Amino acid sequence: MRISTPILTFAVALAAAAPAAAQQRFASSAGELSVETVASGLENPWGLAFLPDGRMLVTERPGRLRLVGADGRLSVPITGVPNVAGRGQGGLLDVVLDPGFAQNRTIYLSFSEPRAGGNGTSVARARLNERGTALEGTKVIFQQMPAINSSMHFGSRLVFDRTGALFVTVGDRYSQRDQAQNPGNHIGKLMRIRPEGGAPEDNPKVAGWQPEIWSIGHRNVQGAALHPETGQLWTAEHGARGGDEVNTPKAGRNYGWPVITFGIDYSGAKIGEGTTKAGMEQPLFYWDPSIAPSGAAFYTGAAWPAWKNSLFVGALAGQMLVRLSTEGETVTGQERLLEGLGLRIRDVRQGPDGFLYLLSDAADGKVLRVRPAR
Repeated sequence: MRISTPILTFAVALAAAAPAAAQQRFASSAGELSVETVASGLENPWGLAFLPDGRMLVTERPGRLRLVGADGRLSVPITGVPNVAGRGQGGLLDVVLDPGFAQNRTIYLSFSEPRAGGNGTSVARARLNERGTALEGTKVIFQQMPAINSSMHFGSRLVFDRTGALFVTVGDRYSQRDQAQNPGNHIGKLMRIRPEGGAPEDNPKVAGWQPEIWSIGHRNVQGAALHPETGQLWTAEHGARGGDEVNTPKAGRNYGWPVITFGIDYSGAKIGEGTTKAGMEQPLFYWDPSIAPSGAAFYTGAAWPAWKNSLFVGALAGQMLVRLSTEGETVTGQERLLEGLGLRIRDVRQGPDGFLYLLSDAADGKVLRVRPAR
């Protein structure tokens, strides 16, 4: 388809702390939106996760993990973070809480890991100490193989499914795009692993596939979220020149890259065989020209009832927030929001207050809150 209590207390305190001078207003189908700066001074922030007390964990691509407090202040970098290959698109990427975080204080980080012969996307598991100052027992539980000497296309989003397994998106490393069709490696694949590492028993058992692989034929997935009603994973994937895709990856299926795509090479040359091929899945939705989609989140809050189950996707090149209305596994419409904000939107999350929180990807990056204008 182509269509060109403590948490609440914290939320109120956070809203009061946002500087009024940072507010901007934008029109939308659900009324005027206010965009406020919650925190600034972050260097290329990449991933955001809310703690049960409402504070935020935010990754910075150069390799730092910080807490953002109610007053918008940034903590000093949390210690115990793994070393990263912090060049190009690489560095410290996504962060997600264990489903049992309230009891075990476990978090997961994805990052570009320096290795012999190059680098690759890895996932580490660690315990955040009670003071929120250090990670303890940091352990790598997944390594994309093989390592490639590249600074491009690492993915990477982390999403727990309802069984407790962890989806890990990775990229095709740019120079290795043909390997996205080779199920014997982790290049250009969607992975599903156990929280302690290794493949779940109910992963696809396809001959020749690495056991961690859920689906193949992906380019560079940087947005992923579970549908709030069905539990199905939805992903937002970078195309080349055009052909950014939204998919609902199913076990054992092939999503086509680079054999089929709605985009072309940056040189203008054709990629692959066309837009369809037997045995390869079609996207639910695609963008042409490209918006460069990144973080994604479904909306379930009360601030905008008409937007229930909409998928919000941040745009890097497009410098906006896109709302996709959905029905089942169909995208029924697109609304482009915050055009004119002039910021690359790297991540999108729904906060405990029911508002949307965005990360702007810049050398002086920000945490932004979107709420109904008052």
